Amino acid sequence: MQFQTVMVSLFINFFFLFFTGTKSESGQKDMELRKTSIYNTIDMAPQLDYYANTLPHQEIKIRPSLDVLRKTFEVRFPPVEKRSHCCEQLKQNKKDIYFLFFLSQMRCMLNIWGVILFLRLTWITSQAGIVLGLVIIALAVSVTTTTALSISAIATNGRVKSGGTYFMISRTLGPELGASIGLIFSLANALAVALHTVGFSEVVRDLMRSYGTIMVDSLNDVRIIGVVTVTILLFITFGGMDWEAKAQIFFFIVLMASFVDYLVGTLIPPTLLKKSQGFFGYDRDIFIENLTPSWRGPDGNFFRQFAIFFPACTGILSGANISGDLKDPSTAIPKGTLMAIFCTTLSYVVIVITSGASTVRDASGNMTDLMTGNSTSGCLGPACKLGWNFTTCVQSQACSQGLANYSQVMGLISGSYYLIVAGVFAATLSSALGFLVSAPKIFQCLCKDNVYPYISFFGKGYGKNNEPLRGYILTYLIAVAIILVAQLNIIAPFISNFFLCSYCLINLSCFHASIVNSPGWRPAFKYYNKWTALYGAMASFALMFAFTWWAALVTWFVISLLFIYITYLKKPNVNWGSSIQASSYNMALSFSVSLTDVKDHVKNFRPQCLVMTGPPKQRPALVDFVGCFTKQVSLMICGNIIMPDKQTQFQDSTDQYVKWLNKRKVRSFYTQFTANTLRDGVRYLMQASGLGKLKPNTLVIGFKSNWMESSPTTYHFFHILLRIWSNLYDNTYLLLFAANDISENSKSDQVKTVFKNAGGTKTIDVYWIADDGGLILLVPYLLTRRKCWRSCKIRVFILGDEENMMESRDAMMALLKRFRINVTDVVVMTDTERSPQPKKFLETVAPYRLYDEQQEDVSVQELKKKEPWKISDKQFEAFRLKSERKVRLNEIIRRNSQNTTLVLVSLPVPHGDCPSALYIAWLDTLTCGLHCPAVLVRGNQENVLTFYCQ
Repeated sequence: MQFQTVMVSLFINFFFLFFTGTKSESGQKDMELRKTSIYNTIDMAPQLDYYANTLPHQEIKIRPSLDVLRKTFEVRFPPVEKRSHCCEQLKQNKKDIYFLFFLSQMRCMLNIWGVILFLRLTWITSQAGIVLGLVIIALAVSVTTTTALSISAIATNGRVKSGGTYFMISRTLGPELGASIGLIFSLANALAVALHTVGFSEVVRDLMRSYGTIMVDSLNDVRIIGVVTVTILLFITFGGMDWEAKAQIFFFIVLMASFVDYLVGTLIPPTLLKKSQGFFGYDRDIFIENLTPSWRGPDGNFFRQFAIFFPACTGILSGANISGDLKDPSTAIPKGTLMAIFCTTLSYVVIVITSGASTVRDASGNMTDLMTGNSTSGCLGPACKLGWNFTTCVQSQACSQGLANYSQVMGLISGSYYLIVAGVFAATLSSALGFLVSAPKIFQCLCKDNVYPYISFFGKGYGKNNEPLRGYILTYLIAVAIILVAQLNIIAPFISNFFLCSYCLINLSCFHASIVNSPGWRPAFKYYNKWTALYGAMASFALMFAFTWWAALVTWFVISLLFIYITYLKKPNVNWGSSIQASSYNMALSFSVSLTDVKDHVKNFRPQCLVMTGPPKQRPALVDFVGCFTKQVSLMICGNIIMPDKQTQFQDSTDQYVKWLNKRKVRSFYTQFTANTLRDGVRYLMQASGLGKLKPNTLVIGFKSNWMESSPTTYHFFHILLRIWSNLYDNTYLLLFAANDISENSKSDQVKTVFKNAGGTKTIDVYWIADDGGLILLVPYLLTRRKCWRSCKIRVFILGDEENMMESRDAMMALLKRFRINVTDVVVMTDTERSPQPKKFLETVAPYRLYDEQQEDVSVQELKKKEPWKISDKQFEAFRLKSERKVRLNEIIRRNSQNTTLVLVSLPVPHGDCPSALYIAWLDTLTCGLHCPAVLVRGNQENVLTFYCQ
C-alpha cells in the first residue's frame, strides 16, 4: 500500500505538470538599493554582486580598494533604485525552462528503470532466491546511494553550472582527472543512446515477428527501426527542453501505468492458462520454496547475478547531467537523486517479493499437467499442492515457463500484457532520450573549458536556453554508427565500466575534498560521510574488474593517457580551486612542520640558495647556474630588492617573473623586498626568507664585472655585504658568480646560456685552495647529475710542493674516492710561490689608491673618512703579499682552464682591515681573462661531505 500511495502521488504531480507546463519565474521584483557601511559612504555593505565575481562571462564588480578608502573623503550618492548590472545579468541568463526536483527525480527513475527490470529481475529472483535477491539489491543500492550522497555533497557546495558530472568532478579534482573522465563519460552517454535504442528495436522486431511481419531480416530490421527511432528522438531534442521534458513525463506515466498494471495483476485470481505457466497468485509454500537460491547454468553464482543486476541501479547521474537546466541544482539534485533511488529500490524489492511469492521456478505451460485426483505421490515442487504436476519437465530440464525459464514473467503476472510491453518501450525510449540530451550538454561544458584542442566548435549554444545543437548532431551520428555496426556485445561492457568509473571518481572527489579540510568545502547537504564516499569509490573500482576485467583495464588505460596528455602536454591555464590544490597545501604545510623536528645531518645537507637575481630575466646565467644544481634537489629563492624610486615599476611584477621562471623550467620561488637601501634590503631578505627548515643556507650573488664604472658606493656596499655574511651568518655558505659574458644575444626574453646547452664535452675545474667543508666539491657533483652535464669531466687543483707532489695527489685521490665523487684528475699546483706579473693589477687599483706624497694640506686619515673604500699606502703594503698570490693564482687558472666550461675557486674571506676597492680588485683578478663562467665558493667551515655511514 505504501508503494501504491507513492506511485499515485507522483502520478498526480507529473500529470499536473504535463498539462500545466513548467513554472516560470515570478514577476515580483525586489527593489535593490545601494547599501553602504556606516563608516564611509563608499565602503559598501555586504552585497551578492561582489561574491559573483567567480562566475564566468559575468561583468566583475569590484569593491573600492583600501587605498581609495584611505584617500577618499566621505561622498554621498543618491539612492539607486535599479538592480546592479551584475545581478541583472544573472537574472537575464537564467533559463526559461525550470525543472522542479520532481523532474530531476523523474529523469533519474526513468534512466534507472530499464529492460533489466522487465526481462531479468524475475529470472534473478529464481536464481538467487528472495533472500539473496534482496541482498543483491542492497549491495548494488549501497554503491549507488553512497555515490548519490557524494553527488549531493558536491552539488550543494556552491553553485553548479551545466555539465553535470564532468563539472562536479573537474571543479573538485581539477582539470586533469575531470577532463579525462569528462571525455569518456560524454562518449559513454552517446553509446548508451545506441544501446537503449537497439534494446527498443529488438522488442519491436520480436513483436512484429509474432504477427508475422518482417521487413528485411532479423539484423537489418533492428538497424532500420533503430535509425528511425533515434532520428525521431533527435527531432524531439531539437524542439527544445520543454518538448523533451513533456516526452519524458509521458514515458513516466506509461511506466507508472505498467507498474500499477503489474501490482493489480498479482491480486487478480490467475486463469488456468496462467497457472500452467507457473503463476498461482500469492501462496505460502511458493514463497518459502523461493526464499533459497537455485543456481543454474553458467551464470549460476552470486557474483554473476550481481553483475547482471547492477546496471539496473545505474542512471543516478541523469538529474545531475542536466544541472544547467535546473532552477536550483543544489536542492533538486540531492532530493531528486535520493528519492529516485528510494522509489526504484522499493519497486525492485516489491517485484522480487511479489514474483517470488506467486510464481514457481519451473512450469511446462501445458494444460495436460493439471492434476485431476488428490494424489500427489511422485510430484515435485510447491505446484503439487495447487493441483499441477510439472515433475516431468523439471526432471528432463525441458520446462519453458516459470521464473527460471520465461523472461516475461511480469507480463504474465500483470493484468494486461500489452501495458508491460508499453512499459518496456517507455523504459528504453526514455533512457535513450535522456542520454541523447545528457551527452551533448556534458560535452558542451567540456568544449567551453578549452581543455582539449579542436572541439570548441561543438561548444556553441543556440537559443535562449543555450542548446548544444551541434552536440546533438554529433551524438546522433555516433549513435547511428553504433546501431549500424551492431556490435553491442563489445560496447556494452565499456558503457558499464565508464559509468562505474564516473561513480568511482565522484566518490573519490567527495572523499578527497572532505579529507583535505579545505575551508571552501562547506556543502549544505550534511548527510554524507567521507568514509562512505571512500567505500563507494573502492566498491566501484572493484566492480569494474569484477564485471569485465579487460574493459576495466582499457578504461583506466584511456583515462591514464588523457591524464598524462592534460598534465604534461596541454597544461590548461585554469584555476578552479580544486581539492588537489588544497591537498598540495596541506601536504606542504604538514611536511614543513614535521621538518622542524628533524635534526641537521651532513648526509642530508642540501645547498638551499637565496639568489640575489634582482629581476630574474636580467640575469639568466645566474638563474640557470643555480637552477642546474638545485632542481629537484633543494630550495631556490630568487630575491629582488626594490628601492623606493622603482617601487611603482615593479610592484605588479611578481606574477610576470614567476611565469618567466616556469617557462624557463626553473623550479624556484621569487620574492621581492622593499627597502630604503640595498644594504638593508639584502640583510632583511637574508633573515626573513624561507620557512622553518626550508630556509636558505647558501647566498648566491652575481659579481659586478663592470664595478670600476659604477659608483664607489656600489662596490663598497658589495664588500660590506660579504663582511656581513662572514660576521653575522655563521651557518650560511656563499657563492659568487661571474658570468664573463657567456649569454647568447637574443631578442627573446628566454636567453640561452651555457647551462642550458646540451651535448658536447664539458669540463669543470675546481681550485680547492681552502678547506671550508667541501661545498666547492658538492656543487660540481650536483651539476653532473643533470642530463646535460652528466658526461662532463671534473678536475681538482690543490696546493703543494714539488717534493711531496705525488703524496699530495694520492692523498687527495683517496679522499675524493671516499667521498664517492668521480674525478678525472687531481693536479697539484707547485708554482704558486713564483713572482707574478702584477702590472694589470696595479693599473686596476691605481684609481683607488691614496698616495701619501700626493697629499698636500689634507691628511690621509681625513680622506679615508670621506672615501673609506680607497687604499692607503700603508694598507697596500700590508696586503701586498696577498695581492700577489691572487695575481699568481689567476695566472695559473688562465693557463690551465682556457678551454674549461666552468671554473670554481675558493673565495678568500674578506679581512676586516681590507679596503673595499682592494678586495673587489682581488675578486676581479681571480676571475679575469677567462672565457667561461667562474664561481667563487666559500663554506662556513662546517662539513657538507662525509665518508661515514652515520
